[in-house]
Amino acid sequence: MFEGLSVRPADFYLPAKKDDFLCWPVVACDQYTAQKDKWEQAERQVGAAPSALRLIIPECYLEESDQRVPVIQRTMRDYLDTGVLAPAVKDGMVLLERTTQSGKRLGLVMTVDLEDYDFSAGSRSPIRPTEGTIVSRIPPRQKVRRGAALELSHVLLLCDDVHRTVIEPVYRQRHALRPLYDQELMLEGGHVRGWAVEDAGTLAQIASAIRRLKESLPPDGILFAVGDGNHSLATAKAHWQEVKQRLPEAERADHPARYAMVELNNIYDDALVFEPIHRVLFGVTDALNYLQDAMLTETADAPDVTLVTKNGEKGYHIGRPLHSLPVGTVQKLLDRQEGLALDYVHGDDAVRQIVRQDEAVGLLLPPMPKEMLFPAVAKNGPLPRKTFSMGEANEKRYYMEARLIVKE
Repeated sequence: MFEGLSVRPADFYLPAKKDDFLCWPVVACDQYTAQKDKWEQAERQVGAAPSALRLIIPECYLEESDQRVPVIQRTMRDYLDTGVLAPAVKDGMVLLERTTQSGKRLGLVMTVDLEDYDFSAGSRSPIRPTEGTIVSRIPPRQKVRRGAALELSHVLLLCDDVHRTVIEPVYRQRHALRPLYDQELMLEGGHVRGWAVEDAGTLAQIASAIRRLKESLPPDGILFAVGDGNHSLATAKAHWQEVKQRLPEAERADHPARYAMVELNNIYDDALVFEPIHRVLFGVTDALNYLQDAMLTETADAPDVTLVTKNGEKGYHIGRPLHSLPVGTVQKLLDRQEGLALDYVHGDDAVRQIVRQDEAVGLLLPPMPKEMLFPAVAKNGPLPRKTFSMGEANEKRYYMEARLIVKE
């Protein structure tokens, strides 16, 4: 029923014992990279208990990959062999409800066909990244996936479903679904609930809704956009390319490494908040020199960019855009400056505080309207790095489900 839709159901594993869920889920590995104390807190909370923390490398420890990877891969096998992890969903999906400070976000855990995903700049594939892929970031991540029995995923995949036809109808039927988990998350991650979606009728309903989305697209339109975890999905793709070369043609269609686990979200979910990521320039007193090619004019009404200095703030309109988004124009101009000390900062007040304390100029950028994401990626390709953030660090996907990526 999912033929030609780039996604499909799968088998998912979860902790076999209820008590093992307490320390199992942990936040995405690419969070808190400058805050090792957060990961140390997670270590203390987990202790000797089974946990997804034992199956990932937080990116602040990537330099320890050579020591950590063998331990991770042995632990994966141990969790399978000793029954810590057990089959929980057969040829299905997982409906989840994630409650954070932004509200209740709904998702469907499923797999994507990596043959339908291309992270190159000129991609016309049904599944595309929202940000440019830094190829040098893939090999360290491949060390974990290469030789691993399991995958856990923090990839958030987005669909442009303004009429809420894919995920929301399943959520309304949640009382008829088999509960899987219901618990608080560490590191102020909020609460998560999950249900098994295995009924053929419900899966057919999901497939039909996705098919309607696909049929409404223009030629070469984007069916799914990678909202978070771009480099993790790129790593899965690179790994599949390696595995595929060793397989006879007949074994490629259903090999588990061809597919990657994701959580599908509706871009119009009220709890999916797109927050701008601002720029701060250090050792600079006049940032207008860097942006003069944008033909900035002062404005007090909905500025495209606001300059923050110790002397105050001024809003500007971009008269000559180099990108369909203000952040794209600003980033293109900043990228031309060699040796520029630049940081990416969340939150208006954080920018103002940095400017007060340091010799710096802040560039406040407007939030990107959700409805602009898919058209912007379709027109321009992957967005400039650090274009937007989908919520705060504690709202990112937590590792929960696992699936085999090797043939047993």
